[in-house]
Amino acid sequence: MRLEDALPQAGSTKRRRRVGRGISAGQGASCGFGMRGQKSRSGRGTRPGFEGGQLPLYRRLPKLKHFPVLNRQTYTIINVEDLAKLPANSQVTLESLMAAGIVTTNDGPLKVLGNGEVSAAYQVSAAAFTQSAREKIEAAGGSCQVIE
Repeated sequence: MRLEDALPQAGSTKRRRRVGRGISAGQGASCGFGMRGQKSRSGRGTRPGFEGGQLPLYRRLPKLKHFPVLNRQTYTIINVEDLAKLPANSQVTLESLMAAGIVTTNDGPLKVLGNGEVSAAYQVSAAAFTQSAREKIEAAGGSCQVIE
């Protein structure tokens, strides 16, 4: 078998359209592009992304890298260094922190971050802990309980 022997199946290909070869060829004169207008001229009709003068999609989308997260979870955050204001071996919850005046607003569930050092043991109940915060609290003899 040679390369010239490889032919497509009979009836699977159409002959190419020869435009501008007279009225008897079926695509004479205006070649199927109509009489006048932007899409009848030679060359490309419009550039890619052109929407007829409407503000195109690439300009409607935000310019910066990240789109906002739709259902973003917001937390009331506290660092482990702020726990030193509480007495040792105390229960730490969002309600106890608000009663002590360490946290002034309830922005959502409590999340403990790992900035600073902690020396006393605390029983902390929060919705989320960073890994460093959990390690520091447990190294000081405290416990971390994740609440939903």
